[in-house]
Amino acid sequence: MRYSITNGSGGTQQNLTTTYKTQVAITAATGATTLRRAWIYEASFSADTAPADNVITYKLDRQNTGIGTATTVVPAPLDVTDAASLMTARANHTAEPTIISATQLLELPLNQRASFVWYAAPNSELVVPAVDLTGIGLRAKSPAYTSTVMTGIKYLE
Repeated sequence: MRYSITNGSGGTQQNLTTTYKTQVAITAATGATTLRRAWIYEASFSADTAPADNVITYKLDRQNTGIGTATTVVPAPLDVTDAASLMTARANHTAEPTIISATQLLELPLNQRASFVWYAAPNSELVVPAVDLTGIGLRAKSPAYTSTVMTGIKYLE
């Protein structure tokens, strides 16, 4: 089953600063029958204000049990007949989750004017392990741009 989340799914978008701000994250959830893996196969990145020439660096990182503070959002099934996702999704973090050091999975510096969609090559999806409250977050920062961005993740479980 395939699902989608964006940082427009809930909560208040957070302005970027010179340090990373987590925009969206998915984590495995506790439960004898619900703890499972997820495979991220697509991520989208764009600024959502007036265009200018600034760099925004986007990053996908592994996160562990320090999940931070964010708005819990409901992943949208891409097929409306599918069951609800068993992953926990969060958007618009106001307190950052704990990042597992040296686990940078993808890093993209982009011009603010450029939207970008990353697609995993077949069998190269980013895997969220079936470990309670461990997941992957999509983060962004900028040395000059101080407004909001739109990001999204599509995954299967």
